[in-house]
Amino acid sequence: MRISGQVFVLGALLGATLLLGPSAIGKPVPDYDILITGGTVYDGSGGPGFVGDVAIKADRIVYVGPHAPGKAAKVVDAKGKAVSPGFVNMLSWATESLLVDGRGQSDLRQGVTLEVMGEGTSMGPINGAMRAAMTRRQQDIKYTVDWTTLGDYLSRLERQGIAPNVASFVGAATVRENELGEEDVDPTPEQLSRMQALVHQAMEEGALGVGSSLIYAPDNYAKTPELIALASEAGKCGGMYISHMRSEGRDIMGATDELIEIGRKAHVPVEMYHMKLGGQPYWGELPELVAKIEAARASGVRVTADMYTYTAGATGLDAAMPVWVQAGGVEKWVERLKNPKNRARVLAEMRDPDAKYENLYRLAGPEGTLLLGFKTEKLKPLTGKTLAAVAKMRGTSPEDTIIDLIIADGTRVDVAYFLMSEENVAKEVALPFVSFGSDEAAQAPEGVFLKKNSHPRAYGNFVRVLGKYVRDDKVISLPEAIRKLAALPASNLSLKDRGMLKDGYFADLVIFHPDTVQDHATYDEPQQFATGVSDVFVNGVQALKDGEPTGAHSGRFVRGRAWTGYRDGGCRASASDWTYAK
Repeated sequence: MRISGQVFVLGALLGATLLLGPSAIGKPVPDYDILITGGTVYDGSGGPGFVGDVAIKADRIVYVGPHAPGKAAKVVDAKGKAVSPGFVNMLSWATESLLVDGRGQSDLRQGVTLEVMGEGTSMGPINGAMRAAMTRRQQDIKYTVDWTTLGDYLSRLERQGIAPNVASFVGAATVRENELGEEDVDPTPEQLSRMQALVHQAMEEGALGVGSSLIYAPDNYAKTPELIALASEAGKCGGMYISHMRSEGRDIMGATDELIEIGRKAHVPVEMYHMKLGGQPYWGELPELVAKIEAARASGVRVTADMYTYTAGATGLDAAMPVWVQAGGVEKWVERLKNPKNRARVLAEMRDPDAKYENLYRLAGPEGTLLLGFKTEKLKPLTGKTLAAVAKMRGTSPEDTIIDLIIADGTRVDVAYFLMSEENVAKEVALPFVSFGSDEAAQAPEGVFLKKNSHPRAYGNFVRVLGKYVRDDKVISLPEAIRKLAALPASNLSLKDRGMLKDGYFADLVIFHPDTVQDHATYDEPQQFATGVSDVFVNGVQALKDGEPTGAHSGRFVRGRAWTGYRDGGCRASASDWTYAK
């Protein structure tokens, strides 16, 4: 018997309804996927908060106001808490940690939704020799180097699944190493042109600009014109230049002049990594430094800075040594140190108060140099001891102990240097052009991360702003802190749809308790999570719920202006494309 078309269609519709179940019959589609309601909303502008709602649909914010109309599939009660944009870590070393643990817990539990990498070195572009060296020099964290370009690396993170968003500058040292290796040489015009091409490629893949770290080899070997050439190429693609300057102590004024010169001549915004006055003899120069930055800003060069909220920095024992001995990479460095003549020369320069390099050991002293991590198992028991204590234990001078440890471990050895004053840290926190970066990995007190100590900034840098400097010490207001944690860095990076709670922006949000948010990490016990952040959403997906990670793969590769079609992909920006802050 033949069935009419109308009866067939009616039957198909009835069958589909039965398969969907009674809940699908007559049930209205929710207006929002998530509605955060009843919290005090701080939009990131620096203005006062208001009690209201934030609504999310897919990965975007679709409503911010006093009372969202309509219904939501999921409601989050934020009564008594603050609701803010997700925080931006302007200096992240989560490059390796996210490869083995995509949760990024030490940052996620503080409300960080974007990790920005690329201080001097970046995870791409790399050639065959660089890939071999990267594999050979791995320490506790082991991974397969299966990428070539910076875009490949960041895309790999996104594919494997991570909680936070990731972005990166392309490292000036990384670009240099592609052409020149790790030697102390200047590029020929042809080599410099190829280095610029690598910058251009990275920018079109989504890099944010060029990053340098000029107290370390091989970055230190680059002269100012080379850096201007690389920054100019990034500027053509809407990128910026960000730098760990040549000095943060004795010659900080000259180093700042170089930063400003690069910005002016390359026609790019510039940023100072981890703003500080390192070493007690220089603590009093902060007013002069701020005046220099403000004068440059007033003249049309957009100069900004970021910082961590502690009086100790953390790096390696390479920052205690002249850069000439480090040419060619860590293997050649160790071999040179084994030569008695080289050792004698290095010791003399390390002890010379007028040596022409940035010697963080001399500024901190042996009591102010804390050993954080080693590659070699037999040296790991020294973790957490001061250099002074180890030198006394071994019966050697602090300088000889430094050399012996580097030779024995075959690495730069991770250390913390106590260099800054708390008074200056508080003054820098209050500066309107300063944002925040941890200068650390995103990790957890478990597994491979327990094999060495971290600096407490890994677990506390951002919450410390909210707890110590806002609530306890009242250095800045809560709305201003949120602006500096979220909107300011996002704006500096030209991320036009992140960093604020605003209709159409990506739904990166943090819910926290302003009255109880607290850092707990110390130098003696650094691996302690911060508390007080209850919920974190990344691209509209809940990555932290009731203070615990959900395991959601919510993070994405956040690309810069060139990739998003700026200048139709032609990368032809100019200084007039930037609005310089005055």
